[in-house]
Amino acid sequence: MTHGDARGDDSADALGLLKELIAAQRAGESAVQDIISSRLAAAGCVVEVQEFDPASVPVVGEFATGEAQTSGMRANVIGRLPGDPALRSLLMFAHPDSEPMDTATTWTRDPFAGEEVDGRIYGWGVADDLAGIAAGVAAVARARADGRPLGEVVMISAPSKRHARGVAAALHAGYVADAALYLHPAESGAGLNEIKAFASGHLEFRITVEGRLPDTNEPSHTAFAHLAVNPLDKAVLVLAALRALDEERGARITHPALQARVGRSTNLLVSHLRCGHERKFGRIAPDCVIGAALSFPPGETLDEVKAAIAEAVAKAGAADPWLAEHPPRIEWLSGVTGAECPPAHPLYRTTAAAVERVTGSAPHVNPMHTSSDIRNPIVQKGIPTVAIGGLCGDLTHNGRRDEWVDREDYLKTVSATTGILLDWCGNPKVAAH
Repeated sequence: MTHGDARGDDSADALGLLKELIAAQRAGESAVQDIISSRLAAAGCVVEVQEFDPASVPVVGEFATGEAQTSGMRANVIGRLPGDPALRSLLMFAHPDSEPMDTATTWTRDPFAGEEVDGRIYGWGVADDLAGIAAGVAAVARARADGRPLGEVVMISAPSKRHARGVAAALHAGYVADAALYLHPAESGAGLNEIKAFASGHLEFRITVEGRLPDTNEPSHTAFAHLAVNPLDKAVLVLAALRALDEERGARITHPALQARVGRSTNLLVSHLRCGHERKFGRIAPDCVIGAALSFPPGETLDEVKAAIAEAVAKAGAADPWLAEHPPRIEWLSGVTGAECPPAHPLYRTTAAAVERVTGSAPHVNPMHTSSDIRNPIVQKGIPTVAIGGLCGDLTHNGRRDEWVDREDYLKTVSATTGILLDWCGNPKVAAH
């Protein structure tokens, strides 16, 4: 039987919900959450608002320092559709929080009008991630209207950006299921042709290398440079150690999915170097700061990666007299663990079948989504998780403007999500093992 193909009035309602959420963005996240709460209640869900402090959420295989993590209390909207405990349960989630609106005035379209032009729907946060939330809420309403027996369905609108940890807060509060589905338009340009079932881990860190100023009150240090320790010279030694570590890891650590896609499974990227003052080229800086990030495949832990970096930096320091007495300082800023759901898993097969029914073609796995939110249920609670979403583009998150989602791909996402929900939750729990 084909599930999730209903259109007509259902499509108008799904489009209306998305545009309502876009308009609510003007008033902020709480206004978006209020609409989601009302819609979930109308779909027959028991709705709870869970307030939490992101910094206090217990997490596994993840961390964020104060500068990397959002501050202040946040709230999840959780809709639970009770079901038959003998049938499989499903947790669906998406995030209502958007990028800061300081660039909204640069748009060529009204960011809050939900304008449709040439098959695209424009709106602030429409692809990141209002379309995901709307698809999930609409699918819950369709599944309930279908009337067949289902296992429990939980839909969570969970803040996510800047380590808000909404999903983790819900998971650790006891909202768990036999499987999870993350709903988010695909930034890759593949739309529904892609399933997110793989996410590399990601670690960001900063290294500070000390120097020594010359003993002079002269404004220019150039004539005294031989009496100083230039931290930039010492930072070069640390950079060489990081480069060597990256080469060693690239040859040693492999994952079939990543190797097949880009020929490499881990990368260490040095993306920031701060030393000295612009237009003061005659002065030596007191220190040099290196900013870097490292991606790593599922199966490797944050502790293992951190230990490898610390060892490489320590070796560089031990080989230099100044660095041996003044070791470079490493600050771990944020990190998440990688995760994957194998294509042979029943959840993946259910998802792929539902997508193929509405698109006419078999989807593929894109392994290049570093630190995707599919990791949260997998790492925190061992819940298999995949993600789908429609075609989108010009994301504000990527520094673009006039963010959009494809109208038809959004509607197909609603249909595919409904199909996944009906197929997964309509089968006995034993079918997942």
